[in-house]
Amino acid sequence: MCQLLGMNCATPTDFNFSFRGFKCRGGNTDIHAHGWGLAIYEGRGVRTFHDPLPCAESPIADIVSKYPIKTLNMMAHIRYATQGGVSLENVHPFQREMWGIQWTFAHNGEVPKFSPKNPQESCETTEFPTLGPCSEAVYHPIGDTDSEAVFCAMLNALRAEFTTLPTLPVLYEAIQKLSCEIVKGQERETIFNFLLGCGQFNMFAFSWPGSREGSKVWNGLHYVVRYPPFTSAKLKDVDYAVDFNETNDENDRVAIIATKPLTHGENWKEMERGQLLMFDKGLPYSRPYECADIERCGRGLSSRAIPRTEICPYQYQSNIPRLLKQSVCTALGKDEDCPGIWAERAVDLGCGSGLSGAQFRHRVGNLTGVDLNPEMAKEARDRGCYDRIVVGDAECILHKEGYAGTREYDFVFACDLFAYIGDLRPMFHTVRKSLECRGGTFAFSAEIWKEEDGDAEFVLQSCARFAHKRRYIRSLVEEFGFETLSLSESAILRKHDGKDIVGALTVLSLPPSLRHVIMI
Repeated sequence: MCQLLGMNCATPTDFNFSFRGFKCRGGNTDIHAHGWGLAIYEGRGVRTFHDPLPCAESPIADIVSKYPIKTLNMMAHIRYATQGGVSLENVHPFQREMWGIQWTFAHNGEVPKFSPKNPQESCETTEFPTLGPCSEAVYHPIGDTDSEAVFCAMLNALRAEFTTLPTLPVLYEAIQKLSCEIVKGQERETIFNFLLGCGQFNMFAFSWPGSREGSKVWNGLHYVVRYPPFTSAKLKDVDYAVDFNETNDENDRVAIIATKPLTHGENWKEMERGQLLMFDKGLPYSRPYECADIERCGRGLSSRAIPRTEICPYQYQSNIPRLLKQSVCTALGKDEDCPGIWAERAVDLGCGSGLSGAQFRHRVGNLTGVDLNPEMAKEARDRGCYDRIVVGDAECILHKEGYAGTREYDFVFACDLFAYIGDLRPMFHTVRKSLECRGGTFAFSAEIWKEEDGDAEFVLQSCARFAHKRRYIRSLVEEFGFETLSLSESAILRKHDGKDIVGALTVLSLPPSLRHVIMI
């Protein structure tokens, strides 16, 4: 079957290294010799190259592989024809305009529901199934592949469902639903791996892997995230290596998606069956609420053609990591957008799926993530923004490492962790011990309980989350020798049963002799 290559970046980056190895698979080191294509987003435009010649032999591919075009988002495809002839109209990626946005699509696999019945009969009309709420097709395939037919059907369904520009979490859910509909009923026969571009920032990747009948070749999707501190990588298909530490800086981060890993010595991860990832700024996101945070940063769909839907502040809740970063920036007098390392060694307590770590990755030299849930820790590891992941109780891990003298931190942060801890005194004590040697920063959020409601220092709410009294947090600040730099006690962290849940965002420091500690 075919092979895919995608790249999504935090800063404009050229794809020469990856494409140099990928193009060899188009008829040289592999059998995919039936054409190739490339789509490169540049602002609102897309630069495309298509050629029915083998990629390994194509003069156009040779030129492109040496031309350092920089982009935030690109995809490429090398074809092994299983449906449709070897011709230009059947070469991926396919491209259509919808909502004033250039959409691109490349596919690997076979989708029986959308296989043309008589692909050789060019004059015969082919009826394809519709998806979702679509009752009338606007987009139609030009060539003879199931891939293009699926792409058109997905666009027709999205166009029928939305009259305003959907937000990223809504779009994520819609694409996930359509992908499941395409596979449903023919799960064993279907192989459905695709890359879907919807503008200069975002790329969706879906995997339903498998092997063709009688073949041992596995068709799936793998990805790797490259981030500071960068390392070297060597291509598998050609004798060529690059030390990314010499070509990239601290602001760079790149996600590479490919049918098969392109390099030796890198931590490639295979996507799970039925998994949909959205890539933005070189990081993968696998939940609607994660996509919502990207939308709030102004990196959603952009169109001049149809009105934009405003995202509900609480429908997809992931405000806390962003609020955490903003509070730390304000307390330290730092510009959020200015590059620079704030801390040499940091630990993210209760890292979850890694959203909080992604906020601070560019601000720390070495980042450890700690989470009690092994599944969440796996997701955080797959996100690629941690140097180390530890599974276990956060307070116990810090206490053990501090006692052994194996880890010393100058930045500790806990995003939404204290909602799962009643008595915060042991955590305060352990965090201070972790910071005492180097001095540093401590950041956390806490849900607040009304002062007049009883004498308890904290309470377990009906939603099974702890809320703490303001006076209790202040007493811990005083007990452990912290001084308040700034305090915000009315931040809206989330919504429950239609009501705003208020939290404390507090910034503290240690006396000068003990360096700084920050609490959020």
